[in-house]
Amino acid sequence: MALSRFWLVIILASITYIFVLLFSGKYYSVEYAVNGKKDDPILKKEYYLKDLPKAIQDTLAKSANHRYAVGKDTLYIQDNNIVRFCVGKQATDGILPTCKNTIFDLLLPLIAYLSFFCGILQLLIDSGASERIAKLLSPIFIKIFPEIPANHPSISYMMLNFAANFLGLDSAATPFGLKAMESLQELNTDKEKASNSQIMFMCLHAAGLTLIPTSIIGYRAAQHAANPADVMIPCIITSFIGTIAALIIVGVKQKINLLNATLIGSVGIVIGIITGLLIYITQLDLINKGHFTGNLSNVLLLGIIFIILAYSFLREKRFTDQGKNVFNSFVEGAYDGLKTGRTIFPYILGMLVAISLFRNSGVFEILAGTLAKGFLAIGVTKEIVDALPIAILRPFT
Repeated sequence: MALSRFWLVIILASITYIFVLLFSGKYYSVEYAVNGKKDDPILKKEYYLKDLPKAIQDTLAKSANHRYAVGKDTLYIQDNNIVRFCVGKQATDGILPTCKNTIFDLLLPLIAYLSFFCGILQLLIDSGASERIAKLLSPIFIKIFPEIPANHPSISYMMLNFAANFLGLDSAATPFGLKAMESLQELNTDKEKASNSQIMFMCLHAAGLTLIPTSIIGYRAAQHAANPADVMIPCIITSFIGTIAALIIVGVKQKINLLNATLIGSVGIVIGIITGLLIYITQLDLINKGHFTGNLSNVLLLGIIFIILAYSFLREKRFTDQGKNVFNSFVEGAYDGLKTGRTIFPYILGMLVAISLFRNSGVFEILAGTLAKGFLAIGVTKEIVDALPIAILRPFT
């Protein structure tokens, strides 16, 4: 309910602010908020060509594309006898392009990921592997999630989600996380309110303990960073601190005993793994570091898929006893993933439209700018302050 009100307030405030700027004369047109695309110039005024200074007319006439840029933000665009005067660039896509891109750039890939990994998860269930994993991890998970019965399937889903996050595999983590939440919802006695287990899982998932930030390294490589992998140690440290903080804060709130030997031992093992890999990675040169980090996550993901498929093949009789085969089981899970994608689509669409209005209206820049001034005043570096807009939106997305 609170999150629903949050997005509603965002949309209403953004539209109200757009109207205020339009009717006060500060905005010439609001078409950009509806049909505009990211980085398009923002229209501020239109003039007849003959009304502009002779120097601007001559420059536009000489320009091959009938454009005249003044500095980085100001642009004159000639269209026959009318010249559009633009200042600044659009922060993000407008409402209609956002709706279109949500389907083609986000929903379709997400459904594909969901279908594939939900198919793999179905094999995990039908082969009996999930029961074995749950039984193995129950002594640890029931300490953190005391409401979950021992050997419950949700333990397997959460473990795979944490593993995918740990390896920086966002595409795999999302389907596993959704299946975990669905499984936890089955145990939830109050369907309108998140259970303690769901809250704990969501906080741990959001903290996102990461050993190899594959996606971030990929983005940095695409932007030609000198050393794309040099963010590994900061990412590991911050995600580890965030995870421990989430565990402690939620654990204290839910009155969970965190000082038990099983849990402390498990955290110690994780710290040992992280420390060992960090020691190894820091000894590698630039090329080998990129090669190692680029391969480790994907090798482990392929290994997990191989193990599940091989185990399913060896347990084929179990599938036969259920009146299905391995492929049919995969298809059943993939279809379930398709239904999950269809279910969450309206929520994603509404959220992205709200963000589009929030960014394009200027309200977001006002809030971020005010916050940035406060952080700069206390000595936070500009590099961190520039990342605040994403940091603000991430918890809500």
